[in-house]
Amino acid sequence: MKPDLPSKKKIPYPISRSLDRYLQKHNRKLNIHLQYEDLLRYHESLPLLDLDNEDTLWRTVYYHDQDQQEINRDLKLIYAFLKTDGDVEVIEHLSIARIDYCTFGNTQPFRIRIINRLNDNYDHFYIKRADASRVYGLELENLVSPNNFHYFLNRDTLIEEHIPGIPGDVFMKHNLDDNEFNQIRMAKEFIKFNERCFVRLLGDMRSYNYVVDITPDIEGSQFRIRAIDFDQQSYEGRKSFYLPQYFKDNNPIIFLGIQHMRAKAVSQYQLEERSLIVARVKTTQRRLRELFEIMVKDTLSSPEKIAQLRDELQQHHNTHAFDNCRSMGELVRTNFRLLLQKDFKQSLEL
Repeated sequence: MKPDLPSKKKIPYPISRSLDRYLQKHNRKLNIHLQYEDLLRYHESLPLLDLDNEDTLWRTVYYHDQDQQEINRDLKLIYAFLKTDGDVEVIEHLSIARIDYCTFGNTQPFRIRIINRLNDNYDHFYIKRADASRVYGLELENLVSPNNFHYFLNRDTLIEEHIPGIPGDVFMKHNLDDNEFNQIRMAKEFIKFNERCFVRLLGDMRSYNYVVDITPDIEGSQFRIRAIDFDQQSYEGRKSFYLPQYFKDNNPIIFLGIQHMRAKAVSQYQLEERSLIVARVKTTQRRLRELFEIMVKDTLSSPEKIAQLRDELQQHHNTHAFDNCRSMGELVRTNFRLLLQKDFKQSLEL
């Protein structure tokens, strides 16, 4: 099967009142003056180059002095909410080192580089246009994946914590040439990542849309693949779009699996990941049910894409369980139910 690419540029969808109330209830809302549109009022920008003097396709932006002071104040306040639950005492030690603007991608984010003057340590966070698809993707990542991170909605602006790790394309270029033990662990993690994406229908996981976190262990290293782009949460109509194994730029790590693993081992790791998802669903079941009740009523894609994905999931699972699904939210919820019950004979009310 050929890798599937987005049919067209992703259409952003507004945050519904129900989703907004959900975010307010679960402390995902901020009320700060600074908005995404304010950051677009820069008066100058320069290309941001990497260490090899190559264009990163980000641009460092600059503001007039008065605007810069107001923007810096609000950016430091946002960082305090991300890291210290709004404790403003940390602000006096912070300074904004750089604001970069991404000229490609759906959300065209701003990346804020912030420095702690006490030790010159730096961190990043992102400011983007709000999009309902992305918010659902962020929530599902926190509820059913092994990863947690902070984000907030500030009216029409989305604020996200930086997710650390080596970009997937860079990782495959420089880190795959390792001992066999670590290569097997890399391939194992990609299988589990592939399973996580398909269960929750997170699409477009090409190598530059995720990072790899490496943790040294007693023997060898542990690897964790973490999605960093959630714009394509249940939007496209093609089933293969939600399986990272079908994107050709993931082939190097896929070939490691083919080289080192038998089909039985692959099935074992898929089952292992489903069991971990079940455990997470059990601990977040009430909140996940609340999220799905909102998601199934939301418009997150076109009727044509919904119909296509419904038909392809029906064929994949060999079931009629999707017959009555009329929204992407219903497809995600039904896919959860089927995949979790496929190997686990238990009732999970989602």
